[in-house]
Amino acid sequence: MSEQSLASPTYDHPAPARRSVALLGSTGSIGTQAIQIARANPDRFEITAIAAGGRDLGLVAEQAVATGASLVGVAQGDRAELTERIAALAGGGPRPEVLVGPDAASQVAASGADVVLNGITGSIGLRPTIAALESGSTLALANKESLIVGGPVVKRLAAPGQIVPVDSEHSAIAQSLRAGSAREVRRLVVTASGGPFRGRTREQLADVTPDQALAHPNFAMGKVITTNSATLVNKGLEVIEAHLLFDVPFEQIEVVVHPQQLIHSMVEFVDGAVVAQLGLPTMLVPIALGMGWPDRVADAETPIDWTRAADWRFEPLDDEAFPAVRLARQVGAAGSTFPAVYNAANEECVEAFHDGRIGFVDIVDVVHAVVDRHEPDPGELSVEQVLAAEDWAREQARSMLRP
Repeated sequence: MSEQSLASPTYDHPAPARRSVALLGSTGSIGTQAIQIARANPDRFEITAIAAGGRDLGLVAEQAVATGASLVGVAQGDRAELTERIAALAGGGPRPEVLVGPDAASQVAASGADVVLNGITGSIGLRPTIAALESGSTLALANKESLIVGGPVVKRLAAPGQIVPVDSEHSAIAQSLRAGSAREVRRLVVTASGGPFRGRTREQLADVTPDQALAHPNFAMGKVITTNSATLVNKGLEVIEAHLLFDVPFEQIEVVVHPQQLIHSMVEFVDGAVVAQLGLPTMLVPIALGMGWPDRVADAETPIDWTRAADWRFEPLDDEAFPAVRLARQVGAAGSTFPAVYNAANEECVEAFHDGRIGFVDIVDVVHAVVDRHEPDPGELSVEQVLAAEDWAREQARSMLRP
């Protein structure tokens, strides 16, 4: 074998340009990791704007100074207090413009950054998603709810390639799709950990507690996302998201339980080949790729140690114990405002479960009942219709949950 054939391949590809990043949900898990990646790669990323809910103004101020952001927005809080906190930390350094109010995240999203990373949790991320798309920024989307509930509205606004998925499953699919053309795809395989209650029957789920539901085996996440992972509502949302992102019919999207979560998702091609993206069960690679797409960020994550023996399992999804995915397929296929109703009703039910007002299995049962009552408005979907449907779904869920 010649020396030339042993050499590493070379690619005629210029070095990635430095990108400005507007970060939404800066104090959450996605946001704090994004800052970590950006600070470790100053030649690749500059965080120019951040937005957060505002419950921890001290952390927002620390992030503003650490990143050097020129624009800082919070949904709630005292503007003077945040400004003073930033000034105290910045000393004589530059100070950002500070925005406070419900539209702060949308204003940050519209600030003109090369990339807007939307790490907000919940459908409140819809307007910032729209603002980012309208401004022409690349949208690194960790806020799956905005695409799911906004569906056609978001897709109408997005230019080809403008949305880059940050959910680990959809990032894995996007990476795996590079191995073939769209016409060669047979199906997408979305992996699920199975949550803390994997293997339990519906009867065995009747008495689980909120604390048990928050004990995710692999990830540390917020209350809503962690509970959604236990009910598998999160996986249902991800099936809808995969359909919208990749234009693959629901019947060609499969969910398989993979407890170790080292395979983040897979693509099966027409010749029988399956291409998977593997990695440790963290969000560092999806976040880094979201900001840098299509270029990778060196050393974003520690690789798997292949010298250690390991067994990986795959199990079918139990639709009887965890009916959330089956219901999500139905609402996704129905389209219109049905996904918004599914998501909003679920958020209400998750709160009721953690307040002790309903049991674990009641969460999806009530969501199903709300969905069954829904009659969407005809015609082209608008943001106003989506928000009105969410309000309706929340009220319907509350009425069912009242004693």
